[in-house]
Amino acid sequence: MVLKVSSRGLEVSPFIVMDVMRAAAQREAAGDEVLHLEVGQPGTPAPAKVIEAAKAALDSDLIGYTDARGNPGLRGRISQHYREVYDLAVDPERVMVTTGSSGGFLVSFLAAFNPGDRVALAAPGYPAYRNILQALGVEAVLLPSELEHRFQPTPELLARTAGKLDGLIVASPSNPTGTMLDGAQFAALSDYCAEHDIRLISDEIYHGICYGQEAVCALACNPDAIVINSFSKYFSMTGWRLGWMILPEDLLRPAECLAQNLFISAPALSQIAGEAAFGCRDVLDGYVATYAGNRKRLLTELPKAGFDRLAPADGAFYIYADVAHLTDDSEAFCQRMLAETGVAATPGVDFDPARGHHFVRFSFAGPTADIAEAARRLQSWL
Repeated sequence: MVLKVSSRGLEVSPFIVMDVMRAAAQREAAGDEVLHLEVGQPGTPAPAKVIEAAKAALDSDLIGYTDARGNPGLRGRISQHYREVYDLAVDPERVMVTTGSSGGFLVSFLAAFNPGDRVALAAPGYPAYRNILQALGVEAVLLPSELEHRFQPTPELLARTAGKLDGLIVASPSNPTGTMLDGAQFAALSDYCAEHDIRLISDEIYHGICYGQEAVCALACNPDAIVINSFSKYFSMTGWRLGWMILPEDLLRPAECLAQNLFISAPALSQIAGEAAFGCRDVLDGYVATYAGNRKRLLTELPKAGFDRLAPADGAFYIYADVAHLTDDSEAFCQRMLAETGVAATPGVDFDPARGHHFVRFSFAGPTADIAEAARRLQSWL
């Protein structure tokens, strides 16, 4: 008997960082040490108030389905967050709570685009954007961004793209480079999208983790933008699988119907805990100070190890290194680095299929002691 297999799963590229994590876990299982600079997961716990809120919810047996859009209390608190941080008025009715930012990407892409549509994004960029789009039959149009563009999309890069574009995905701070757009750059992209009927989607999950400049919310430039955020990064709650979207009016009901059928609702326990997270800014900003120290250490020490071509890490917790002078195969290079030093990093081909063989991404989200030891080992290695 031969059963049919969907081409979606066969054709979608792997998320290579997950493969690197598996290799690192196998090394650890064999008794060897691994220093985890491959994954964008905070090495810090969820704040104590978050844990306390979750424990109280479990004791009160309040865990059940919620509205597909999320608990009203959490949606209201997210709306308040935009007033406090960005001085923006966001109607709670436009807020949808999601199963992580990943759930937000899936629902928003399904709601906004049809098979055959074309959505632009910078390369290098987060691989799940293009992989989800591909699975949905939407063409991911990669914009080959360079260091001179700060590895971000620009109106000029969009103008060079042949054919009609239906969407643009922007991430500032970005993964893998950590680069950011300032207000003027964001406004220029927004204006281009408005002039060419391109729907703007802004991935803002690294907002709050910035070094020297504040992140710009897309809603400040474009009130009809789709904004996606998450509790995973700044709020240090990766495993809680909780995120949110701010949606324009025309997508509210389509997104709600999709979420009802795909997810029913985001995890109720996580939603209760997430509401408490907004009262933990002092703890969370302390975490960011730790990332800042790790960042400073790597920016100083990596060049001593031969990694001296680095993207400006304005935010997030990544350093994107050009290793063309060291290898033509970043995947094999990272495998050898893990085997010979115990340092796990992510090859650039995860983020840029065409040019990523010359790049490696280092995460500095982990414990400071691990970052320092990794730098020492890499200096000895190269």
